[in-house]
Amino acid sequence: MSVNKLEELRQRKEKIFAGGGEKRIAKQHEKGKLTARERINILFDEGTFVELDAFMKHRCVNFGMEKVESPGEGVVIGYGQVDGRLVYAYAQDFTVVGGSLGEMHAKKICKVQDLALKMGAPIVGLNDSGGARIQEGVDALSGYGNIFFRNTIASGVIPQISAIMGPCAGGAVYSPALTDFVFMVDKTSQMFITGPQVIKTVTGEEVSAEALGGAMTHNRTSGVAHFKAANDEECLMEIRRLLSFLPSNNQENAPVFQSSTDINAIIPELDEIVPDNPNKPYDMKNIITAIADEGDFMEVQPYYATNMITGFIRINGQSVGIIANQPKVLAGCLDINASDKAGRFIRTCDCYNIPVLNLVDVPGFLPGTNQEYGGIIRHGAKMLYAYSEATVPKITLIVRKSYGGAYLAMCSRDLGADVVLAWPSAEIAVMGPEGAANIIFRNEISESNDPQATRAESIEGYKREFATPYKAAERGFVDDIIEPSATRPRLVDALNMLASKQETRPPKKHGNLPV
Repeated sequence: MSVNKLEELRQRKEKIFAGGGEKRIAKQHEKGKLTARERINILFDEGTFVELDAFMKHRCVNFGMEKVESPGEGVVIGYGQVDGRLVYAYAQDFTVVGGSLGEMHAKKICKVQDLALKMGAPIVGLNDSGGARIQEGVDALSGYGNIFFRNTIASGVIPQISAIMGPCAGGAVYSPALTDFVFMVDKTSQMFITGPQVIKTVTGEEVSAEALGGAMTHNRTSGVAHFKAANDEECLMEIRRLLSFLPSNNQENAPVFQSSTDINAIIPELDEIVPDNPNKPYDMKNIITAIADEGDFMEVQPYYATNMITGFIRINGQSVGIIANQPKVLAGCLDINASDKAGRFIRTCDCYNIPVLNLVDVPGFLPGTNQEYGGIIRHGAKMLYAYSEATVPKITLIVRKSYGGAYLAMCSRDLGADVVLAWPSAEIAVMGPEGAANIIFRNEISESNDPQATRAESIEGYKREFATPYKAAERGFVDDIIEPSATRPRLVDALNMLASKQETRPPKKHGNLPV
């Protein structure tokens, strides 16, 4: 082969790798953002990324586009290794035509989506785009549609992770919304269907892009995003961390790591963690980190519906999904947002063969007209549906309160819990002692010469008889009542026992989830 041909190849690649050129790259850096290729280099193990379709070009000739060069078509796609495992990715390049999506840009993304699905490997999308390439009209819209379709087909088959690392507006937001996990970078990323200018024109409201669709807005208020990172580097390293908790596809289990934490570790502080006063809060996260390998807990949606805790830990090296009530917030009550958060996370764990551990301290569903008018019945049903549908190992540990419908909604034996454990501090009943005594002993209290004393005595009597784990254990709804300090070895044992679990559901096209 002639030297000229090799030189031409090198020059062409050099031009593509330069993206939008030095000035645009410098502008990207000024905004605190990395380029597409810099992001790819951080995400993948060093030297493992293989780029595909670098030479692809658009074919638009409208509105002067025939004169516009777009190296790589504004998106870098390919595959490589993350901790030695195959992962596919695409990274939109904002330095090239603002990372806008046209026909060929979309074809590249669709290609890598198809490959990831065929190979059974996770796919990571790094979004940084001005949106649809207006000059390409309906071709651009068709591109989005093709991407959405593939997101949906791959859902529950391979992990799909989206990182919003710049603007993401209009139809573009729906691809991330269809994936399993959404990361956002603080102060440099936004998501919204309609931007501030459109909102001002249509409704008269004035709002900044950051307040409308910034990272904290979607992490705390809307619940669209699952993670918030301080910068691009942190975001990409957290994606790597998340992938370590997930299998490559729905036919595999998550990787098992060697743990330095003793599987038989007795944790004395757990014996003291639940206050004697049943109305006094404590931090459920202290229990989670105490039982986790190396105390490592990757919380999912830490800012949203904080009365519910979701996330990943490892127990004896095995990935476990955590669903836990947080007594520090709204007394751990279930509400609309907490039900949505938990229901989605349960289904995610079930998709990817990750056992679910439920830590229960729930006094009930949050009362109020806002909750009823907002559809708490419909939203709460999502948790019931998700638990009942899930066939992964399900372990429930009742730490303190577990009352009424919320007892069921946190995965009781009736919803398919395989192992149900309780601490001696557990209170399992239809409702709290005060409310129950008011109903059951209403006549005795009203007819008493000393109603206050009779009521207090009735409450204590109810507590002794029913506000304990023993009645539920007598009926077989609780397998064992354990000392809190011995929780970790019991969980290790339960997970080992459940490793061979096989359970099926009746064949159907799909269930009708109460969305």
